[in-house]
Amino acid sequence: MPTSILVEKKKLAKPPLDIHYLGDRVLRQPAKRIASVDEEIRRIIVAMLQTMYSADGIGLAAPQVGIHKQLIVIDCELDKPEAPPLILINPTIKKYGKALAKDQEGCLSIPGVYLDVQRPETLELAYRDESGRPRTLKADGLLARAIQHEMDHLNGVLFVDRVENELALTEELKKKGFSFQHVQHIAQGA
Repeated sequence: MPTSILVEKKKLAKPPLDIHYLGDRVLRQPAKRIASVDEEIRRIIVAMLQTMYSADGIGLAAPQVGIHKQLIVIDCELDKPEAPPLILINPTIKKYGKALAKDQEGCLSIPGVYLDVQRPETLELAYRDESGRPRTLKADGLLARAIQHEMDHLNGVLFVDRVENELALTEELKKKGFSFQHVQHIAQGA
């Protein structure tokens, strides 16, 4: 499913959008569904990709740049210039796999903090692409994890809310200048 939106995978001196950080209320507001996929949405997608590549990220959700729309860009192949990014508009997870995996996650909204999070290893997803066409996708491994991480952002959830090791979480946040008071714990399985 190659995207028709291609952006050079490079750092820009001045990315087009500002990334919001842990503690900023905009990160906790749920995103709204996108009614129609038009040129304005495609412009936002390009700006999001440029911002994500500039920050060395593999995923970015619109709420992270202060846009409250159900829009996500993901690229797990930063080292392959020809590999297209994944554009997810109004994504919905239809099914999770039964197997769980714990792995380290980081977030452009909490730079420098990397902690273990447990998530389902596989998923099935329905979404619209950058042309507004309905699509489905089965994902596993890093892609499945990135999709779940970014979809959390659409609901005002950050990966630190899912970290079980509170001691490690508190230490890492403090080291990077973030406050534990901005974490909103989520029960496992939620």
